[in-house]
Amino acid sequence: MLLTERGTYYCGYTDDLEKRFKLHCEGKGAKYTRANKPIKIVYSKEFNNKSEAMKEEFRIKHLSREEKTELINN
Repeated sequence: MLLTERGTYYCGYTDDLEKRFKLHCEGKGAKYTRANKPIKIVYSKEFNNKSEAMKEEFRIKHLSREEKTELINN
């Protein structure tokens, strides 16, 4: 999960976190991060396969902002 300059969170999945973060910072990662420049990685978790990662991404995207902040802080 990324924190953007506007104070919002962006959630996605990747198999290379640092490379994907760099792409987002360059404006090449996703439409959302082109308009909301990321400033740092605030949460990450590794999974055994893409399916598990996508399920967690879906779950996180449906959390409230408060729940996302709590996830980051724990």
